[in-house]
Amino acid sequence: MRYLRYAFLAILGIVLVSISLANRQIVELKLMPDALAELLGLNFSTSLPLFIVVLGGVVAGLIIGFLWEWLREHKHRRDASTKTGEVRKLEREVKKLKKKQNEGKDDVLALLDEAS
Repeated sequence: MRYLRYAFLAILGIVLVSISLANRQIVELKLMPDALAELLGLNFSTSLPLFIVVLGGVVAGLIIGFLWEWLREHKHRRDASTKTGEVRKLEREVKKLKKKQNEGKDDVLALLDEAS
């Protein structure tokens, strides 16, 4: 399985390098359309290679997706931690009740009773 992962990562690396080499043209990124930029007097732009724009968009999409999913699953994690706390509390209560039930009994019989 490890070799399959390495093979997949190698193929992915080759594909990304070939895409990067094929898309080295410089493109201009603008914050706003020209008409709106002239109206507001704010005309921020930068020039980057096309492959950085494409790969940056993919990375930004992944980060946004992971963050969105983490926020969406918050209630499930909260419920799981609540249930875990309840289970621990009940386990302590059962242990206390078994100990109380086995008071005065033979230690071996008490151990056998706890195991079942």
